[in-house]
Amino acid sequence: MVTKRDSNKARQHRHVRVRGKISGTAECPRLNVFRSNANIYAQIIDDVTGTTLASASSVEKDFVGGGNKEAAFKVGEMLAERAVAKGITEVVFDRGGYLYHGRVKELAEGARKGGLKF
Repeated sequence: MVTKRDSNKARQHRHVRVRGKISGTAECPRLNVFRSNANIYAQIIDDVTGTTLASASSVEKDFVGGGNKEAAFKVGEMLAERAVAKGITEVVFDRGGYLYHGRVKELAEGARKGGLKF
């Protein structure tokens, strides 16, 4: 039987493997996703300088919703809105070792609808 600890360790291993292949620059930063059981978080990161350019999550004060697919879509739209306001339109998508399915997919679709290209 696979325990939660083992599955998280496997996810982290997948994430490290993916991070070896993709990196965010100032021209095309990285959109990183973290998904917990209750919430979802997303950041746009410039890996060259190590700075977070924009972020959004389902735990923000003015956010209405939870950690479901609809909330993930809203988080993606919020993140895209903040990124476009800062002049960021193109990103590299980093799914964080998660399957591109469910909440992660909804966040990506929300970001695309908001104006990000990846």
